[in-house]
Amino acid sequence: MLESVLIANRGEIARRVIRTARRLGIETIAICSDIDRSSLFAREADRVIAIGEARPKDSYLNIDGIIAAAKEAGACAVHPGYGFLAERWEFAARCESEGLTFIGPGSEVIHRMGDKLRSREIATGLGIPTPPGSPVLSDVQSAEQWVSRLSLPVIFKASAGGGGIGMILVERMEDIAEAFDTATNRARLAFGDERVYVEKYLASPHHIEIQILGEESGNVVTFPERECSVQRRHQKVIEESPSPFTNSALRQGLRRAARRLAEEIGYTNAGTVEFVVDKDRSFYFLEINTRLQVEHPVTEMITGVDLVEQQFRIASGEPLAVTEKGTEWRGWAIESRVYAEDPETFYPSPGKLEFYVEPCGDGIRVDGGYRAGDTVSQFYDPLVAKLVACGTDRDDAVLRMRRALDEYVITGIKNNLPFLRRALGSEAFKAGEYDTHFISKLKEE
Repeated sequence: MLESVLIANRGEIARRVIRTARRLGIETIAICSDIDRSSLFAREADRVIAIGEARPKDSYLNIDGIIAAAKEAGACAVHPGYGFLAERWEFAARCESEGLTFIGPGSEVIHRMGDKLRSREIATGLGIPTPPGSPVLSDVQSAEQWVSRLSLPVIFKASAGGGGIGMILVERMEDIAEAFDTATNRARLAFGDERVYVEKYLASPHHIEIQILGEESGNVVTFPERECSVQRRHQKVIEESPSPFTNSALRQGLRRAARRLAEEIGYTNAGTVEFVVDKDRSFYFLEINTRLQVEHPVTEMITGVDLVEQQFRIASGEPLAVTEKGTEWRGWAIESRVYAEDPETFYPSPGKLEFYVEPCGDGIRVDGGYRAGDTVSQFYDPLVAKLVACGTDRDDAVLRMRRALDEYVITGIKNNLPFLRRALGSEAFKAGEYDTHFISKLKEE
Protein backbone atom coordinates (compact mmCIF):
# COMPACT_ATOMS: atom_id res chain seq x y z
CA MET A 1 0.00 0.00 0.00
CA LEU A 2 1.16 3.55 -0.70
CA GLU A 3 2.79 5.31 2.23
CA SER A 4 1.73 8.90 1.50
CA VAL A 5 -0.47 10.86 -0.87
CA LEU A 6 -0.65 14.51 -1.85
CA ILE A 7 -4.23 15.60 -2.54
CA ALA A 8 -4.28 18.04 -5.45
CA ASN A 9 -7.68 19.45 -4.61
CA ARG A 10 -9.72 21.17 -1.91
CA GLY A 11 -13.05 21.17 -0.10
CA GLU A 12 -15.27 18.14 0.36
CA ILE A 13 -13.42 15.87 -2.08
CA ALA A 14 -10.12 16.50 -0.28
CA ARG A 15 -11.82 15.57 3.01
CA ARG A 16 -13.30 12.47 1.36
CA VAL A 17 -9.88 11.26 0.22
CA ILE A 18 -8.36 12.04 3.63
CA ARG A 19 -11.02 9.96 5.39
CA THR A 20 -10.22 6.77 3.47
CA ALA A 21 -6.47 7.35 3.40
CA ARG A 22 -6.40 7.69 7.19
CA ARG A 23 -8.29 4.40 7.59
CA LEU A 24 -5.72 2.70 5.33
CA GLY A 25 -2.77 4.18 7.22
CA ILE A 26 -1.70 6.43 4.34
CA GLU A 27 -0.19 9.80 5.30
CA THR A 28 -2.13 12.71 3.77
CA ILE A 29 -0.58 15.91 2.48
CA ALA A 30 -2.96 18.71 1.53
CA ILE A 31 -2.21 21.73 -0.58
CA CYS A 32 -4.10 24.95 0.01
CA SER A 33 -4.42 28.43 -1.40
CA ASP A 34 -3.95 31.47 0.83
CA ILE A 35 -7.67 31.69 1.64
CA ASP A 36 -7.98 27.96 2.42
CA ARG A 37 -5.37 27.86 5.19
CA SER A 38 -7.96 27.46 7.97
CA SER A 39 -10.40 25.29 6.00
CA LEU A 40 -11.58 21.91 7.25
CA PHE A 41 -9.62 19.85 4.75
CA ALA A 42 -6.37 21.69 5.54
CA ARG A 43 -6.89 21.09 9.27
CA GLU A 44 -7.69 17.41 8.83
CA ALA A 45 -4.69 16.46 6.68
CA ASP A 46 -1.54 15.16 8.37
CA ARG A 47 0.43 17.93 6.69
CA VAL A 48 -0.49 20.98 4.62
CA ILE A 49 1.54 23.04 2.16
CA ALA A 50 0.51 26.53 1.05
CA ILE A 51 0.54 26.52 -2.73
CA GLY A 52 -0.30 30.07 -3.83
CA GLU A 53 -2.90 32.78 -4.04
CA ALA A 54 -6.65 32.27 -4.25
CA ARG A 55 -7.09 32.27 -8.01
CA PRO A 56 -7.03 28.66 -9.27
CA LYS A 57 -4.32 29.38 -11.85
CA ASP A 58 -2.04 30.40 -8.97
CA SER A 59 -2.86 27.43 -6.76
CA TYR A 60 -4.97 24.40 -7.64
CA LEU A 61 -4.19 24.65 -11.36
CA ASN A 62 -0.49 25.36 -10.87
CA ILE A 63 1.12 22.14 -12.07
CA ASP A 64 4.69 23.24 -11.34
CA GLY A 65 3.77 24.36 -7.85
CA ILE A 66 1.88 21.15 -7.04
CA ILE A 67 4.68 18.90 -8.30
CA ALA A 68 7.20 20.94 -6.27
CA ALA A 69 5.02 20.54 -3.18
CA ALA A 70 4.77 16.79 -3.70
CA LYS A 71 8.54 16.48 -4.07
CA GLU A 72 9.16 18.71 -1.05
CA ALA A 73 6.82 16.61 1.08
CA GLY A 74 8.24 13.32 -0.15
CA ALA A 75 4.81 12.14 -1.32
CA CYS A 76 4.56 8.76 -3.02
CA ALA A 77 1.39 9.54 -4.93
CA VAL A 78 -1.00 12.27 -6.05
CA HIS A 79 -4.79 12.04 -5.87
CA PRO A 80 -6.42 14.64 -8.16
CA GLY A 81 -10.00 14.36 -6.87
CA TYR A 82 -12.37 15.80 -9.48
CA GLY A 83 -12.31 19.13 -11.30
CA PHE A 84 -9.18 21.29 -11.46
CA LEU A 85 -6.40 19.04 -12.88
CA ALA A 86 -8.15 15.68 -12.52
CA GLU A 87 -8.60 15.15 -16.26
CA ARG A 88 -5.55 17.04 -17.52
CA TRP A 89 -3.37 14.46 -19.19
CA GLU A 90 -0.41 16.84 -18.94
CA PHE A 91 -0.67 16.73 -15.14
CA ALA A 92 -0.84 12.93 -15.07
CA ALA A 93 2.15 12.75 -17.45
CA ARG A 94 4.13 15.12 -15.26
CA CYS A 95 3.43 13.00 -12.19
CA GLU A 96 4.57 9.91 -14.10
CA SER A 97 7.79 11.56 -15.26
CA GLU A 98 8.56 12.73 -11.71
CA GLY A 99 8.13 9.24 -10.26
CA LEU A 100 4.83 10.06 -8.54
CA THR A 101 1.98 7.56 -8.69
CA PHE A 102 -1.01 9.29 -10.28
CA ILE A 103 -4.17 7.86 -8.74
CA GLY A 104 -6.18 7.53 -11.91
CA PRO A 105 -5.74 6.12 -15.42
CA GLY A 106 -2.52 6.60 -17.33
CA SER A 107 -1.88 9.93 -19.05
CA GLU A 108 -2.18 8.34 -22.50
CA VAL A 109 -5.68 7.06 -21.73
CA ILE A 110 -6.72 10.45 -20.33
CA HIS A 111 -5.39 12.10 -23.48
CA ARG A 112 -7.26 9.73 -25.81
CA MET A 113 -10.56 9.86 -23.97
CA GLY A 114 -10.38 13.58 -23.15
CA ASP A 115 -11.05 14.31 -26.81
CA LYS A 116 -14.77 13.67 -27.23
CA LEU A 117 -14.57 13.18 -30.96
CA ARG A 118 -11.78 10.65 -30.63
CA SER A 119 -13.65 8.75 -27.92
CA ARG A 120 -16.76 8.69 -30.15
CA GLU A 121 -14.68 7.14 -32.93
CA ILE A 122 -13.39 4.43 -30.57
CA ALA A 123 -16.91 3.63 -29.38
CA THR A 124 -18.24 3.51 -32.93
CA GLY A 125 -15.46 1.13 -33.90
CA LEU A 126 -16.59 -1.22 -31.13
CA GLY A 127 -20.18 -1.14 -32.33
CA ILE A 128 -21.34 1.06 -29.44
CA PRO A 129 -23.85 3.61 -30.76
CA THR A 130 -23.17 7.34 -30.45
CA PRO A 131 -25.57 10.26 -31.04
CA PRO A 132 -25.61 11.46 -34.68
CA GLY A 133 -23.13 14.30 -34.98
CA SER A 134 -20.55 16.17 -37.04
CA PRO A 135 -16.77 16.14 -37.18
CA VAL A 136 -14.89 19.25 -36.01
CA LEU A 137 -16.59 22.32 -37.47
CA SER A 138 -14.30 24.65 -39.36
CA ASP A 139 -16.64 27.63 -39.70
CA VAL A 140 -20.23 28.85 -39.47
CA GLN A 141 -21.06 27.58 -42.96
CA SER A 142 -20.06 24.01 -42.11
CA ALA A 143 -22.03 24.30 -38.87
CA GLU A 144 -25.16 25.33 -40.77
CA GLN A 145 -24.71 22.48 -43.25
CA TRP A 146 -24.41 19.90 -40.48
CA VAL A 147 -27.36 21.30 -38.55
CA SER A 148 -29.50 21.05 -41.70
CA ARG A 149 -28.39 17.46 -42.11
CA LEU A 150 -29.06 16.52 -38.47
CA SER A 151 -32.23 18.64 -38.09
CA LEU A 152 -33.08 20.75 -35.05
CA PRO A 153 -32.70 20.73 -32.10
CA VAL A 154 -28.94 20.28 -31.86
CA ILE A 155 -26.30 20.93 -29.25
CA PHE A 156 -22.83 22.42 -29.75
CA LYS A 157 -20.05 20.79 -27.73
CA ALA A 158 -16.36 21.41 -27.14
CA SER A 159 -14.25 18.50 -28.35
CA ALA A 160 -11.93 18.90 -25.35
CA GLY A 161 -14.80 19.69 -22.97
CA GLY A 162 -16.42 18.05 -20.00
CA GLY A 163 -18.77 18.69 -17.12
CA GLY A 164 -21.30 20.42 -19.34
CA ILE A 165 -18.99 23.39 -19.85
CA GLY A 166 -19.54 25.21 -23.12
CA MET A 167 -22.52 23.17 -24.29
CA ILE A 168 -25.10 25.24 -26.18
CA LEU A 169 -28.55 24.04 -27.18
CA VAL A 170 -29.89 25.46 -30.46
CA GLU A 171 -33.50 25.21 -31.56
CA ARG A 172 -33.61 27.82 -34.39
CA MET A 173 -31.51 28.04 -37.55
CA GLU A 174 -31.05 31.79 -37.11
CA ASP A 175 -29.14 31.11 -33.86
CA ILE A 176 -26.50 28.87 -35.44
CA ALA A 177 -23.89 31.55 -36.15
CA GLU A 178 -24.04 33.01 -32.65
CA ALA A 179 -23.98 29.55 -31.06
CA PHE A 180 -20.94 28.51 -33.09
CA ASP A 181 -19.00 31.65 -32.15
CA THR A 182 -19.98 31.38 -28.48
CA ALA A 183 -19.14 27.68 -28.28
CA THR A 184 -15.76 28.26 -29.94
CA ASN A 185 -14.87 31.11 -27.59
CA ARG A 186 -15.94 29.20 -24.49
CA ALA A 187 -13.99 26.14 -25.57
CA ARG A 188 -10.86 28.22 -26.10
CA LEU A 189 -11.18 29.97 -22.73
CA ALA A 190 -12.08 26.88 -20.72
CA PHE A 191 -9.86 24.25 -22.34
CA GLY A 192 -7.34 26.09 -24.51
CA ASP A 193 -8.82 24.20 -27.47
CA GLU A 194 -11.43 25.90 -29.66
CA ARG A 195 -12.54 22.82 -31.60
CA VAL A 196 -16.29 22.27 -31.46
CA TYR A 197 -18.76 19.92 -33.07
CA VAL A 198 -22.53 19.64 -33.22
CA GLU A 199 -24.66 16.72 -32.11
CA LYS A 200 -28.32 15.80 -32.50
CA TYR A 201 -30.24 16.66 -29.34
CA LEU A 202 -32.66 13.99 -28.20
CA ALA A 203 -36.19 15.10 -27.34
CA SER A 204 -36.67 13.33 -23.98
CA PRO A 205 -33.24 12.04 -22.95
CA HIS A 206 -32.03 10.43 -19.75
CA HIS A 207 -28.44 10.90 -18.63
CA ILE A 208 -27.31 7.55 -17.23
CA GLU A 209 -23.77 6.51 -16.34
CA ILE A 210 -21.84 3.38 -15.36
CA GLN A 211 -19.11 3.39 -12.72
CA ILE A 212 -16.08 1.28 -13.66
CA LEU A 213 -12.93 0.06 -11.93
CA GLY A 214 -10.03 -1.33 -13.95
CA GLU A 215 -6.87 -3.00 -12.70
CA GLU A 216 -3.47 -3.45 -14.32
CA SER A 217 -4.24 -7.06 -15.32
CA GLY A 218 -6.98 -5.79 -17.65
CA ASN A 219 -9.85 -6.91 -15.46
CA VAL A 220 -12.74 -4.41 -15.44
CA VAL A 221 -15.61 -4.34 -12.96
CA THR A 222 -18.79 -2.37 -13.65
CA PHE A 223 -21.36 -1.13 -11.13
CA PRO A 224 -25.12 -0.54 -11.22
CA GLU A 225 -26.14 2.56 -13.15
CA ARG A 226 -26.58 6.08 -11.80
CA GLU A 227 -29.44 8.25 -13.04
CA CYS A 228 -28.18 11.82 -13.47
CA SER A 229 -30.96 13.52 -15.41
CA VAL A 230 -31.78 16.33 -12.96
CA GLN A 231 -29.49 19.01 -14.39
CA ARG A 232 -29.21 22.76 -14.65
CA ARG A 233 -26.94 24.27 -17.32
CA HIS A 234 -26.05 20.67 -18.30
CA GLN A 235 -24.61 20.07 -14.82
CA LYS A 236 -26.02 17.50 -12.41
CA VAL A 237 -27.90 18.46 -9.26
CA ILE A 238 -29.65 15.26 -8.11
CA GLU A 239 -28.46 11.71 -8.81
CA GLU A 240 -29.77 8.31 -7.80
CA SER A 241 -28.84 4.68 -8.08
CA PRO A 242 -30.25 2.54 -9.48
CA SER A 243 -32.29 4.39 -12.09
CA PRO A 244 -36.10 4.28 -11.91
CA PHE A 245 -36.15 4.38 -15.72
CA THR A 246 -33.80 1.48 -16.40
CA ASN A 247 -34.94 -2.12 -16.91
CA SER A 248 -32.85 -5.29 -16.79
CA ALA A 249 -32.12 -5.38 -20.53
CA LEU A 250 -30.98 -1.74 -20.64
CA ARG A 251 -28.88 -2.18 -17.50
CA GLN A 252 -27.08 -5.18 -18.93
CA GLY A 253 -26.52 -3.39 -22.23
CA LEU A 254 -25.04 -0.32 -20.56
CA ARG A 255 -22.72 -2.32 -18.34
CA ARG A 256 -21.62 -4.53 -21.23
CA ALA A 257 -20.84 -1.49 -23.41
CA ALA A 258 -18.95 0.24 -20.59
CA ARG A 259 -16.85 -2.86 -19.90
CA ARG A 260 -16.04 -3.40 -23.55
CA LEU A 261 -14.91 0.19 -24.01
CA ALA A 262 -12.78 0.14 -20.85
CA GLU A 263 -11.12 -3.13 -21.86
CA GLU A 264 -10.40 -1.82 -25.36
CA ILE A 265 -8.50 1.24 -24.13
CA GLY A 266 -6.76 -0.53 -21.23
CA TYR A 267 -8.48 1.54 -18.58
CA THR A 268 -7.12 1.40 -15.03
CA ASN A 269 -8.41 2.84 -11.75
CA ALA A 270 -11.83 4.51 -11.33
CA GLY A 271 -13.83 6.10 -14.13
CA THR A 272 -17.34 6.62 -15.40
CA VAL A 273 -18.80 5.86 -18.80
CA GLU A 274 -21.64 8.26 -19.60
CA PHE A 275 -24.59 7.54 -21.86
CA VAL A 276 -27.67 9.38 -23.07
CA VAL A 277 -30.75 7.17 -23.25
CA ASP A 278 -33.77 7.96 -25.41
CA LYS A 279 -37.37 7.47 -24.27
CA ASP A 280 -37.52 4.13 -26.13
CA ARG A 281 -34.47 3.04 -24.04
CA SER A 282 -32.04 3.18 -26.97
CA PHE A 283 -28.70 4.27 -25.53
CA TYR A 284 -25.78 6.23 -26.99
CA PHE A 285 -22.25 6.68 -25.68
CA LEU A 286 -21.31 10.23 -24.65
CA GLU A 287 -17.89 10.18 -22.98
CA ILE A 288 -15.66 8.68 -20.31
CA ASN A 289 -14.91 10.77 -17.25
CA THR A 290 -11.39 9.64 -16.38
CA ARG A 291 -11.68 10.35 -12.65
CA LEU A 292 -13.78 9.86 -9.56
CA GLN A 293 -17.25 11.35 -10.02
CA VAL A 294 -18.90 13.87 -7.72
CA GLU A 295 -21.82 11.46 -7.35
CA HIS A 296 -19.76 8.39 -6.40
CA PRO A 297 -21.33 8.21 -2.88
CA VAL A 298 -24.63 6.83 -4.20
CA THR A 299 -22.77 3.85 -5.64
CA GLU A 300 -20.89 3.37 -2.38
CA MET A 301 -24.10 3.49 -0.35
CA ILE A 302 -25.90 0.74 -2.28
CA THR A 303 -22.92 -1.58 -2.82
CA GLY A 304 -20.87 -1.07 0.34
CA VAL A 305 -17.74 -0.56 -1.79
CA ASP A 306 -15.37 2.28 -0.84
CA LEU A 307 -14.37 3.51 -4.30
CA VAL A 308 -11.53 5.66 -2.99
CA GLU A 309 -10.08 2.64 -1.20
CA GLN A 310 -10.21 0.71 -4.47
CA GLN A 311 -8.43 3.61 -6.17
CA PHE A 312 -5.61 3.37 -3.64
CA ARG A 313 -5.40 -0.41 -3.97
CA ILE A 314 -5.26 -0.31 -7.77
CA ALA A 315 -2.61 2.44 -7.68
CA SER A 316 -0.59 0.28 -5.26
CA GLY A 317 -0.63 -2.61 -7.74
CA GLU A 318 -3.03 -4.71 -5.70
CA PRO A 319 -5.85 -6.69 -7.32
CA LEU A 320 -9.41 -5.44 -7.03
CA ALA A 321 -11.15 -6.45 -3.83
CA VAL A 322 -14.53 -6.56 -5.60
CA THR A 323 -16.03 -8.69 -8.35
CA GLU A 324 -18.75 -8.05 -10.91
CA LYS A 325 -21.22 -10.22 -9.00
CA GLY A 326 -20.28 -8.47 -5.78
CA THR A 327 -21.33 -5.07 -7.11
CA GLU A 328 -25.06 -5.75 -7.19
CA TRP A 329 -27.04 -3.26 -5.17
CA ARG A 330 -28.94 -3.36 -1.94
CA GLY A 331 -31.57 -0.67 -1.42
CA TRP A 332 -31.66 2.71 -3.12
CA ALA A 333 -29.58 5.88 -2.78
CA ILE A 334 -30.17 9.51 -3.80
CA GLU A 335 -27.70 12.41 -3.76
CA SER A 336 -28.61 16.09 -3.65
CA ARG A 337 -25.87 18.62 -4.35
CA VAL A 338 -26.15 21.56 -1.97
CA TYR A 339 -24.87 24.74 -3.63
CA ALA A 340 -24.31 28.33 -2.61
CA GLU A 341 -26.48 29.64 -5.41
CA ASP A 342 -29.73 31.45 -6.04
CA PRO A 343 -32.48 28.77 -5.97
CA GLU A 344 -34.35 30.45 -8.83
CA THR A 345 -31.60 31.52 -11.23
CA PHE A 346 -28.91 29.00 -10.12
CA TYR A 347 -26.28 31.77 -10.25
CA PRO A 348 -23.47 31.36 -7.68
CA SER A 349 -23.98 33.22 -4.40
CA PRO A 350 -20.70 33.17 -2.47
CA GLY A 351 -20.45 34.54 1.05
CA LYS A 352 -20.16 33.68 4.73
CA LEU A 353 -22.03 30.77 6.26
CA GLU A 354 -23.46 32.43 9.36
CA PHE A 355 -25.38 29.40 10.64
CA TYR A 356 -24.81 25.90 9.31
CA VAL A 357 -26.32 22.62 10.55
CA GLU A 358 -26.05 19.36 8.59
CA PRO A 359 -28.76 16.69 8.95
CA CYS A 360 -28.03 13.24 10.34
CA GLY A 361 -29.80 9.95 11.07
CA ASP A 362 -30.15 6.43 9.69
CA GLY A 363 -29.22 6.19 6.02
CA ILE A 364 -27.98 9.80 5.84
CA ARG A 365 -24.48 10.79 4.70
CA VAL A 366 -23.13 14.30 4.23
CA ASP A 367 -19.86 14.88 2.35
CA GLY A 368 -19.27 18.54 3.14
CA GLY A 369 -16.45 21.01 2.99
CA TYR A 370 -17.62 23.81 5.28
CA ARG A 371 -18.74 24.68 8.81
CA ALA A 372 -20.46 27.70 10.37
CA GLY A 373 -18.33 30.81 9.99
CA ASP A 374 -16.57 29.64 6.82
CA THR A 375 -16.77 31.60 3.59
CA VAL A 376 -17.76 30.09 0.26
CA SER A 377 -15.29 31.80 -2.07
CA GLN A 378 -16.08 33.35 -5.43
CA PHE A 379 -12.96 31.72 -6.83
CA TYR A 380 -14.14 28.11 -6.61
CA ASP A 381 -17.12 25.91 -7.38
CA PRO A 382 -20.01 26.87 -5.06
CA LEU A 383 -20.66 23.26 -3.97
CA VAL A 384 -21.19 23.30 -0.19
CA ALA A 385 -21.93 19.63 0.40
CA LYS A 386 -23.36 16.43 -1.04
CA LEU A 387 -26.34 15.09 0.89
CA VAL A 388 -26.97 11.37 0.38
CA ALA A 389 -29.95 9.35 1.60
CA CYS A 390 -30.14 5.56 1.37
CA GLY A 391 -33.28 3.49 1.99
CA THR A 392 -34.58 -0.03 1.60
CA ASP A 393 -36.32 1.00 -1.63
CA ARG A 394 -36.82 4.18 -3.66
CA ASP A 395 -39.82 5.44 -1.69
CA ASP A 396 -37.88 5.04 1.54
CA ALA A 397 -34.85 6.86 0.10
CA VAL A 398 -37.03 9.75 -1.15
CA LEU A 399 -38.71 10.11 2.26
CA ARG A 400 -35.34 10.12 4.05
CA MET A 401 -33.96 12.70 1.63
CA ARG A 402 -36.97 14.97 2.05
CA ARG A 403 -36.69 14.76 5.84
CA ALA A 404 -32.95 15.47 5.69
CA LEU A 405 -33.50 18.50 3.43
CA ASP A 406 -36.04 19.85 5.93
CA GLU A 407 -33.47 19.45 8.73
CA TYR A 408 -30.64 21.12 6.77
CA VAL A 409 -30.07 24.72 7.94
CA ILE A 410 -27.97 27.30 6.07
CA THR A 411 -28.10 31.04 6.69
CA GLY A 412 -25.97 33.95 5.51
CA ILE A 413 -25.92 33.01 1.84
CA LYS A 414 -28.44 32.10 -0.80
CA ASN A 415 -28.55 28.35 -1.34
CA ASN A 416 -30.48 25.78 -3.37
CA LEU A 417 -32.16 23.98 -0.46
CA PRO A 418 -35.57 25.48 -1.40
CA PHE A 419 -35.17 24.16 -4.94
CA LEU A 420 -34.10 20.71 -3.74
CA ARG A 421 -37.09 20.50 -1.40
CA ARG A 422 -39.42 21.49 -4.24
CA ALA A 423 -37.81 19.00 -6.62
CA LEU A 424 -37.93 16.04 -4.22
CA GLY A 425 -41.52 16.88 -3.35
CA SER A 426 -42.73 17.02 -6.95
CA GLU A 427 -45.00 14.29 -8.21
CA ALA A 428 -42.76 13.65 -11.22
CA PHE A 429 -39.71 12.94 -9.07
CA LYS A 430 -41.60 10.88 -6.50
CA ALA A 431 -42.97 8.75 -9.34
CA GLY A 432 -39.53 8.47 -10.97
CA GLU A 433 -40.97 9.88 -14.19
CA TYR A 434 -38.49 12.54 -15.26
CA ASP A 435 -35.78 13.22 -17.82
CA THR A 436 -33.22 15.99 -18.44
CA HIS A 437 -36.04 18.52 -18.93
CA PHE A 438 -37.18 18.02 -15.33
CA ILE A 439 -36.02 21.40 -14.01
CA SER A 440 -37.54 23.42 -16.85
CA LYS A 441 -40.85 21.58 -16.40
CA LEU A 442 -40.70 22.17 -12.65
CA LYS A 443 -40.21 25.89 -13.21
CA GLU A 444 -43.21 25.98 -15.58
CA GLU A 445 -45.37 24.28 -12.95
